[in-house]
Amino acid sequence: MSIFNQKSKFKVKADIRAVRQAVEPTARPKPKQQQQLSAAGASGSRRRASPSGGGSGGGSTPRASPRPGSVAAARQRHRLQSASPLPPSGDEGGNSRKRRAVSSRSPASPNFSESGDDDEEDDWEESLDARKRSKRVHQPRADPNRSFAHPKLWAGGDENTERLPILHANDVASLEQKCQPALELAQEDVAIKLQYPGARYPERYELVWGKDKIEAVKDIVKVVNFVASIYLNDEDAKPFLDQSTGICRRLEKSRNTKDGAGFKAAVKEYNERLLGLQRKGVIAKNLGDLCGILRELIAFILDQIYDRTVAPNVELLSKYENGTDNVYGELLHPFISDILERAGLTSDKVFVDLGSGVGNVVLQAALETGAESWGCEMMENACNLADAQKQEFLARCRLWGLAHGSVHLERGDFRKSEKTLAALKRADVVLVNNQAFTAQLNDNLVNMFLDLKPGCKIISLKTFVHDNKNAENDVATSILDVEHLTYPEEYVSWTNASGTFCISTRKG
Repeated sequence: MSIFNQKSKFKVKADIRAVRQAVEPTARPKPKQQQQLSAAGASGSRRRASPSGGGSGGGSTPRASPRPGSVAAARQRHRLQSASPLPPSGDEGGNSRKRRAVSSRSPASPNFSESGDDDEEDDWEESLDARKRSKRVHQPRADPNRSFAHPKLWAGGDENTERLPILHANDVASLEQKCQPALELAQEDVAIKLQYPGARYPERYELVWGKDKIEAVKDIVKVVNFVASIYLNDEDAKPFLDQSTGICRRLEKSRNTKDGAGFKAAVKEYNERLLGLQRKGVIAKNLGDLCGILRELIAFILDQIYDRTVAPNVELLSKYENGTDNVYGELLHPFISDILERAGLTSDKVFVDLGSGVGNVVLQAALETGAESWGCEMMENACNLADAQKQEFLARCRLWGLAHGSVHLERGDFRKSEKTLAALKRADVVLVNNQAFTAQLNDNLVNMFLDLKPGCKIISLKTFVHDNKNAENDVATSILDVEHLTYPEEYVSWTNASGTFCISTRKG
């Protein structure tokens, strides 16, 4: 039965491990068992934090973001420097990477490699079963007003390869960056190209591994699995997902046995088959049949973007002012997916993140819901990384063939940014991580909320309504209806514990 137009409710929380050794990952056989699936719904899944920082112009907005090839060590170092430390989250291959340290894995990525043991190896018989593919993922509710195919999706025709301004994997993980060949390949044999479903332009990889670097082999395997599981119907997916001779099976066997030549041969066949399906219009048709973009895929794409832009420069985010509004913290992917769904954000609405850091939440909202998405940040380094992420986001969404909402990232104090203040007046959902904000800034925000339209939802970590009815900002009581909620463990970057948050609704 096809994956299209189905809604899976299968949600299982994935385990998180801490791995610190920098060794080339190897897959070891394990007994068959039911695969644990990561679903970034209300139940959560693998942790991956998206940076959000800032104070009055970029309050640290803990956010939930997503990706199957995330980075760990540097983000962990940053987390230890900022608020409360999070234990390092483990890299599935044994090679921790910068992004994962401050965040962890993309919660929404399909969990092709989860098992109950510590090895976290791929249960391929389970994951490649076409009858079970639709159960591996969480499908968001349908948005009838949204189109999911990118307006510039390549569907055959013009064979000229248009160059897309993406950062290639080999720009940040290569022999030149002192990485080591993977799969026992010779140095001259590590170069490889990978085709994506939305464009004719391939991404360049080198089959290498290294500390705090993109793990090329794993990244490629997950791209192939996403394409086969999401972009193809059951019939078209057979050459990819057949449990005996499929391309995914061959990739995994080659990885397990360190057969570099076999791995490259399987990637070559994948590229050729995918190009053939693109030329026939199969990909374009199937994208037209999608009722929503899977959170697992959203997480992976955002993680790819982060790993190529922010992760190599994550140390820049460690410069913050403790005890001020300029404190850096992150909400993780499952948290963001949860609150976006609770707030009912859809493609015809407006989202604003006050203190958007490097832009992760803004990008997630634009891709996951298709909404017009705004962010404002005042910390210069975070703003520079946010601009880099936005550029990569625009190009990589086209590479995947997926449409997204418009993205607007403003620099400066959100209390004074004219464009941000104008967007607030139209906003349907506002996110502000005021976990570390001063009382003065919270009072300033309440005054800003006077301009919100009735029904606008405000998501915050702390309430804006004082218990003391005689408090100076008691105006919040008169304009906001507040719902107090609890988020589960591993939803924020500064602690493993559960906590509380609020959804306030602007009264009419």
